[in-house]
Amino acid sequence: MSRPVMGGGRRLLSRGDAELIPQGRMSGPMPWVIAIMVAMTAIALAAGLALGNAVSAARAEIEGGVTVQVLEPRVEVREKEAERAVDAIKQLRGVAGLRLVPQEELDALIEPWLGTGIDAATGSTIPVPALIDVRLDGPASPAKLAAIEQALAPVAPSARVDAQSSWLRPVFDAMVSLQLLAGALVVLLALALAAAVLLAARSALGANRDTIEIVHLLGGTDTQVARVFQRSIGYDAAGGGAVGLIVALAVIIALGRRFAGLSAGLIDSGALIWSDWLLLALVPLLATLLAMVTARLTVLHALRKML
Repeated sequence: MSRPVMGGGRRLLSRGDAELIPQGRMSGPMPWVIAIMVAMTAIALAAGLALGNAVSAARAEIEGGVTVQVLEPRVEVREKEAERAVDAIKQLRGVAGLRLVPQEELDALIEPWLGTGIDAATGSTIPVPALIDVRLDGPASPAKLAAIEQALAPVAPSARVDAQSSWLRPVFDAMVSLQLLAGALVVLLALALAAAVLLAARSALGANRDTIEIVHLLGGTDTQVARVFQRSIGYDAAGGGAVGLIVALAVIIALGRRFAGLSAGLIDSGALIWSDWLLLALVPLLATLLAMVTARLTVLHALRKML
């Protein structure tokens, strides 16, 4: 007599898991909690990816960049030193290109901070160093900088040589720190999602304890019971993840348009590429997988203690 009852229980459980164990307890706020987690995770991930793109593009662009400043205050002497410096640099090996920045371009650069470059008290023009933008065929190593300084010493005594990567290093370090912070935030949000699913699964188990005991008496196994909760949280996670991704994409696109209006070099180079969008699309899928695995392990662990 016991075998038919157990066999019927297995058939009933396989046909109607949701009817034997109500799943309403796993619904309610859970999809919205998951939606919030997915949205925040996607936004943090997008920020980290954008910062990584900006740092990589900027480093590749200025790795071989050298700036030569001719600091001579007298205009005529400064112009002559700049011309001689250009001729001297052209003779060096390893120079891929160079450009003497026009005075009009320099005036346009300093105008937002110094106005027109004319001292209002004396009426004299504020001396602006001549700039030479040099591109090397490799990284700006100390040896190459020393070679440029040695070549410029006799023809342009007031020239100062700086590697562009050196004065931008603090900016890069700050951006890398923000990138690591974004990665840590993604990990913390994943842990928070797993914790929320764990608490929801335990709550649902406690609310359906009597029903689960009956299912066990009918021959249902722990794996079959865990599958019910796993499927339930999977539905919640999939729905919440889709909503969260839509919200995150709206925020990312809106912020991207805002930053695009700044027309800044580092910001423009931080635009997301197609592989970044693919990673963002995987966030709700990974969140659903994490939620289902967490629910399954939590239920199986709790059932072993229950019976």
